[in-house]
Amino acid sequence: MSLLKRCVAEIIGTFLLVFFGAGAAAITLMLASGVETQTEFNIGIGYFGGLADWLAIGLAFGIAIAGAIYALGRISGAHINPAVTIALWASKRFPTGEVAPYIIAQLIGASLASILFFACTGPEAVLIGGLGATAPFHGISYTEAILVEAIGTFLLMLVIMGVAVDKRAPEGFAGLIIGLTVAGVITTTGNIAGSSLNPARTFGPYLGNTLLGGSNLWEFFPIYIIGPIAGALIAVFLYDWLNSE
Repeated sequence: MSLLKRCVAEIIGTFLLVFFGAGAAAITLMLASGVETQTEFNIGIGYFGGLADWLAIGLAFGIAIAGAIYALGRISGAHINPAVTIALWASKRFPTGEVAPYIIAQLIGASLASILFFACTGPEAVLIGGLGATAPFHGISYTEAILVEAIGTFLLMLVIMGVAVDKRAPEGFAGLIIGLTVAGVITTTGNIAGSSLNPARTFGPYLGNTLLGGSNLWEFFPIYIIGPIAGALIAVFLYDWLNSE
């Protein structure tokens, strides 16, 4: 399979993740618009049922990710996440020359998703929903946000290694298990720092907000680079150590 076709697959896969996943977060905020929240920790998400809202958002991400893996995994591997690509490269499972094209494709897919989500839903998607952009919630420090993103991505990458990368993994379960893992992580950690687990997932809504007149959240972007990449790297090397002779 040519690099071009694999990059197009990465664009499509990351598009699906952000359009339906981040889109679900934006829709939740739009539904809760104008309703008084009980605490500063609650910015709209959670009003309709607390963790039930985050479970719904997590499932939207999980189903989109599972669909992308089953549809596109045989073409590009369905990384759809720069942290995954970097971790596979660092462990010598992915060629150096293809890292940048994959990451660029993922960023393009995420950006197109945010812009087209706005085209489908109108200004409220930006002004109220923030295009589903991630940011630390009330009382969460920069360091705490990085830590929770690292922990969440650590679990995600560990599962990817076990069900998708390891040749001993049973066939046919990767998409389902990875999708459910993402849903579970988001349900628990979404109300801490947004549970991005993916630099591209945060980049797309941030760029969309910048282009379409939304909030400027770029000061938080390093959280969603450092946390996910650190978590993915720790997971891949720990997995290799655990499986070494």
